[in-house]
Amino acid sequence: MPVSQVGVHPRIARRHPDVCENDVVVAMRSMIRYKCRDTGEWLAVGTDAKSRLIGLVYIYDEDEDFFFVFHGMTPPSGKTLRELGLER
Repeated sequence: MPVSQVGVHPRIARRHPDVCENDVVVAMRSMIRYKCRDTGEWLAVGTDAKSRLIGLVYIYDEDEDFFFVFHGMTPPSGKTLRELGLER
């Protein structure tokens, strides 16, 4: 899924000071795996410019081709990795 416009909720950097807005945007553009949950929100993991794996939760507006990320953290939780089939 090519990613064009990305919005990042400022709460991400407040809750996870090691993850800045640019880290989230880069991770969105380099997603390794993603899936749509039953709720309509998307779950993904991608790598940032520092090669860290970042877990992401976002919504996608198809009409506007806009991604809004409201959760991002590194490393991704075990739950996120299991849900995406990436557990060890």
